[in-house]
Amino acid sequence: MEPADNCRIRTGLLTIRISSEGMMKEKTDLLLGAHMSIEGGLHKAFGRGEALGCKVIQIFTRNASRWKVKPLMENQVSLFKSEQERTGIMTLAHDSYLINLGSPKPGLFRQSTKAFRVEMDRSEQLGIPYLVMHPGAHTGSGEEAGLKSIIRALNGLLGDTQGYGLEILVENTAGQGSALGYSFEHLGQILSEAEYPERMGVCFDTCHAFAAGYDLRNRASYEKVMDDFDRIIGLDRIKALHLNDSRKGLGMRVDRHEHIGKGMLGMECFKLIMEDARFRQIPKLIETPKDLDGRDMDDVNLAILREMGDF
Repeated sequence: MEPADNCRIRTGLLTIRISSEGMMKEKTDLLLGAHMSIEGGLHKAFGRGEALGCKVIQIFTRNASRWKVKPLMENQVSLFKSEQERTGIMTLAHDSYLINLGSPKPGLFRQSTKAFRVEMDRSEQLGIPYLVMHPGAHTGSGEEAGLKSIIRALNGLLGDTQGYGLEILVENTAGQGSALGYSFEHLGQILSEAEYPERMGVCFDTCHAFAAGYDLRNRASYEKVMDDFDRIIGLDRIKALHLNDSRKGLGMRVDRHEHIGKGMLGMECFKLIMEDARFRQIPKLIETPKDLDGRDMDDVNLAILREMGDF
């Protein structure tokens, strides 16, 4: 009989043991975590991540749905760094979805560039090593024009912040609408034309890759995708992984995240990634839906991934 303070969750392929604290015994060398809320203060994200056994978290450093943002106060920075030191949890930041560095509209381009600089400044102030960003959308100007706009913006921003330790991670996208970055060639062009390549990398999102047409569902197709990425960009440029299942099918170009093993990707994709020695030291984060049947499912998703990790 199971101890009273434990339960089992059956996923179909795996049986995961969850302790009364909401997690199985952690594998201490596994940089695994989730996107955390900053409600109540930036520093609050660490306690939420700690409760789930996270070794890494991702946050917005501001309200991601508004353009205007108040400057960081000294006490905010101090509290954040104190909690980071206390918990030892690594942190990544994600930029606001309002930002579009690929916009052909001069006003929106200037506003986006200014807002992204604020994102960079805040991340640097907080001592966050990586800022994840969606490249942008061309909104009718064409892919090449949109990519050139993104490259121009990033080169200018990185040139203006040469003393920063912050690295920018360009995230692959699902290619929904006119979004750029859905192909490895797009990411390769952005990185190859970067004037400060040592300060740039890639955040690889499994849901986005699958939605864009990269099949990760079995070992043969997974290895082909990774071989293609390595040839076009280089696997060493992947500095973070977003592990999300997909509600939509292969190549549908729709960005809809799903719980691990519950979507069209299935379990095998995540098992292959968690066992891939090339990604052993790479931060891995879930951005899965926060609520299912009225409760948070981060503990379940993380437990499934921990069980898969070959550590």
